[in-house]
Amino acid sequence: MSEPILRLEGVETRIGPYHILHGVSFDVPAGELTLLLGRNGAGKTTTLRTIMGLWRASAGRVLFDGRDITALPTPDIARAGLAYVPESMAVFSDLTVRENMVLAARSGPLDSARLDWIFGLFPALRRFWQSRAGVLSGGQKQMLAIARGLAEPRRLLLVDEPTKGLAPAMVRNMVEAFRQVKAAGETILLVEQNFHAASALGDDVAVMDNGTVVHSGPMRALAADAALQQSLLGLSLDQHQ
Repeated sequence: MSEPILRLEGVETRIGPYHILHGVSFDVPAGELTLLLGRNGAGKTTTLRTIMGLWRASAGRVLFDGRDITALPTPDIARAGLAYVPESMAVFSDLTVRENMVLAARSGPLDSARLDWIFGLFPALRRFWQSRAGVLSGGQKQMLAIARGLAEPRRLLLVDEPTKGLAPAMVRNMVEAFRQVKAAGETILLVEQNFHAASALGDDVAVMDNGTVVHSGPMRALAADAALQQSLLGLSLDQHQ
C-alpha cells in the first residue's frame, strides 16, 4: 500500500447541538481510489466537509501529506492541493461550461493538453462548451462538476456521490471516467452509494456507521464477502445485480 496522503486521526465534528462524527480515523493512500461507504446519515458527507474545513473539527486531526490542516481556512486547504466536488454539484448555471472551467482553474489559464484529456473523459462538455451550464442534463452537470475538480492538477480529489440519481448508462460512463482518472495517477476519496460502481473502482474502503469508521481494508475483500456487506451496509452485492 502507498503512503497515505491524507490521514484522519480521531476526528470529531459537532454542528450546533448535534455530535455528528465520533472519532473518525482512516487513511487515503497516494495514487489510489479510496471509498467512503455507509448507510444514509452515517457521516460521510460531514467527513468530506470537515476535511475541507467547511465544518470545523472539534477534536482530532486531519493530516495532509503529513501537515496538520485541521484548523486551516478552506481556501488554504484548497491551495494545498485538495479539490471538492459536493453532492449538490455546485456548478454556475448562468455561466457557460467554458466559464465554469475557467473559474475552476485558479492558478492560471486552462492547460490545453489537460482540457483535451478532460474532453476525452466527458465528450459532452466539448459539445456544450459555449452553452450555459443550466441547460445541461443532471448527468452532464455532474460531469462538469467533476471536470471543474480536474481543471488543474490536484493532489487529492474529494467527490460526494457522483452517480446519485443517474441513469444506468450514465453510471457506466461515470465509472469508466473514474477508471481513466485513476489510471492517470490521481488520488481520489469517493463517497458512493452504488455498490456496483464502488466495487468496480475502489482500491481501499472505509465503512462508516453512526459517525465512526467500523471497517477498513481492501475493497476487493468487501466485494467478495456478502455477509460482511450485509452486516456493514444492510445489502449484498448479489441483491443489487
